[in-house]
Amino acid sequence: MNGTLYQRFIGSKLNLREHLAAARSIMANERTFLAYQRTALTQLAVTATFLRFFDHPALTVLGWLLVPTSLVTMVLGLVRYLRMRRLIHLLEDSAGPKDAPQQSTAE
Repeated sequence: MNGTLYQRFIGSKLNLREHLAAARSIMANERTFLAYQRTALTQLAVTATFLRFFDHPALTVLGWLLVPTSLVTMVLGLVRYLRMRRLIHLLEDSAGPKDAPQQSTAE
């Protein structure tokens, strides 16, 4: 049975706690990814502010140092998101729906 996490659990014998735990894991991973990206964009905004509005040499150097830091933050967030997403899907595939009781074919 292929499909998304939610499609796979429809009709399975998982209890509500297991359904909610799976949904929480997926959403927590997405929130963490978005937090990384938000941090990287904030670093870029600070860089633009330092470079555009301040003429102090220390702030100019700090602004230019924040550019690679921001790029590293973006890439790190993406790598961690994809790694955790793959792990969640591997766990989903290994757990799968619980087996239903076998029905007898004898008539």
